[in-house]
Amino acid sequence: MDEMEEELKCPVCGSFFREPIILPCTHNICQACARNILVQTPDAESPQSSRASGSGVSDYDYLDLDKMSLYSEADSGYGSYGGFVSTPTTPCQKSPNGVRVFPPSAPQPQPQQHLLPQPGSLPPIPRNSCITCPQCHRSLILDERGLRGFPKNRVLEGVVDRYQQSKAAALKCQLCEKSPKEATVMCEQCDVFYCDPCRLRCHPPRGPLAKHRLVPPAQGRISRRASPRKTSTCTEHELENLSMYCVQCKMPVCYQCLEEGKHGTHEVKALGAMWKLHKGQLSQALTVLSDRATEAKEFLVQLRNMVQHIQENGVEFEACLVAQCDALIDALNRRKAQLLSRVNKEHEHKLKVVRDQISHCTVKLRQTTGLMEYCLEVIKENDPSGFLQISDALIRRVHVTEGQWGKGTLTPRMNSDFDLTLDSGPLLQTIHQLDFVQMKVAWFTFDPASAHQDIVLSNDNLTVSCNSYDDRVVMGNSAFSRGVHYWEMTVDRYDNHPDPAFGVARADVLKDVMLGKDDKAWAMYVDNNRSWFMHNNSHTNRTDGGIGKGATIGILLDFTRGILIFLINDEQQGPVAFEALEGVYYPAISLNRNVQITLHTGLPIPDFYTTGEADPTGSVC
Repeated sequence: MDEMEEELKCPVCGSFFREPIILPCTHNICQACARNILVQTPDAESPQSSRASGSGVSDYDYLDLDKMSLYSEADSGYGSYGGFVSTPTTPCQKSPNGVRVFPPSAPQPQPQQHLLPQPGSLPPIPRNSCITCPQCHRSLILDERGLRGFPKNRVLEGVVDRYQQSKAAALKCQLCEKSPKEATVMCEQCDVFYCDPCRLRCHPPRGPLAKHRLVPPAQGRISRRASPRKTSTCTEHELENLSMYCVQCKMPVCYQCLEEGKHGTHEVKALGAMWKLHKGQLSQALTVLSDRATEAKEFLVQLRNMVQHIQENGVEFEACLVAQCDALIDALNRRKAQLLSRVNKEHEHKLKVVRDQISHCTVKLRQTTGLMEYCLEVIKENDPSGFLQISDALIRRVHVTEGQWGKGTLTPRMNSDFDLTLDSGPLLQTIHQLDFVQMKVAWFTFDPASAHQDIVLSNDNLTVSCNSYDDRVVMGNSAFSRGVHYWEMTVDRYDNHPDPAFGVARADVLKDVMLGKDDKAWAMYVDNNRSWFMHNNSHTNRTDGGIGKGATIGILLDFTRGILIFLINDEQQGPVAFEALEGVYYPAISLNRNVQITLHTGLPIPDFYTTGEADPTGSVC
């Protein structure tokens, strides 16, 4: 019942209704609050046709009053009529419910000959007073009866009274002998409040007592304290009870209204019959509304589950992003090491060539210098015959040595510059353009970090085998969450008819069982004759057609339609394997030691498949 509380509060004061009256627009307001927000209009501008009357909605003329309405389109508030000199503008205030209202205007000085009101009586309503509904902002002029022209909402007053009573102190059990405990139920037939021990002891659910209806204590108090139905009196004829219902005006009337008032020519029906009819109509409308409320509750559960899924997928996707970025960094570091190795080799080669040339030139220069010094000493000799005996040989040696220096010996054999230029521009541009928009062609390998310890990877992590006779799982090093992706696996070795499984999995899939045994993987396992789809150990769609050495298994993952399709040797294997796929998935495979598989990625989407248009239930060739 707590949700009903806002329905029981006045839109002006924000408190529970006290003596509520019904405005012609069907909204309710406390009688005291209605008196507080009255505004007096100029006599010259008072449309006589728009005076309030509790006798019919037809007297509620909004059109003329809109010209001098208290409603402001600029701030959706209320205000006194600022266009009249005699009525100063009154600043608006906000009620506890957020509705803008105006405080009562300052009392006008009265002539001394007027009599003062008696103590305890309300001051009279000024002539041409106007009231504006604080909810729909419609205004009307009160007639000579003032606020008495509006009917009192006795039903709402009774509901408020019962609600406030239900919020009082907790009810006590009526059968406890000492220190009564708090009551937990009330029997409507016995009219007794019980605590749990007394209910089990004195009101067992068997025999005739099994048919009794037990209700919560608050509801029982409301039904117990429900006051008898009151007879309402007519607002125009205060001494007459309301006994009939005017169908045309849609309001209760008395016999005098039918004889003297405007309802005499209208169709009227018995008040009790219309009461039961409208109760039935309200019950039917509440049934439809209850269905909508049930749908809303289910929708809220769906949204709360979605919040949990978003949180889980967010954590998983973040881990996937970190893993992908770490993989890029690792690949860049490995490439960096390879390039540095090439630079070091080039560096050592250049140094060796230059150092060898330095050593060779040093030896030859030493020999040349020695020959020159020897020849100079020979020239100094004064013995002609002795000089002539060796001069021819020295001249030939000098020419030979000079000729050795003239054959490019004095040209460097190596350039000091490194003829290596690293073109990192395209890679930097690709890194800057790195985004979550996934291409239809994806490159990936098997991930050693995610593989079971019995898995053996080779061929740059593109070929997988296993050391165990049991099934072991390995996943790809890239995850997918959107787009359309296709990859293939070829069977390099197939002995003793094993049944490897191919598909996709979450990051926390079990690694020591066949793919699809838990709820973290979606797979197709296949032997030499037939295949099955499997998820959470549920086997479906047995299809003839197996694999052998040289067979090709294709996996098509389409996030635009949330489906997973398998192919064997370029033909679709069975219907669509799985639907409603959302989140982050890794390519995965499980196998034992009788199988060896090679992965092929970077493949375009097959020509037969058009995203969002092809019929995935049909055959593919």
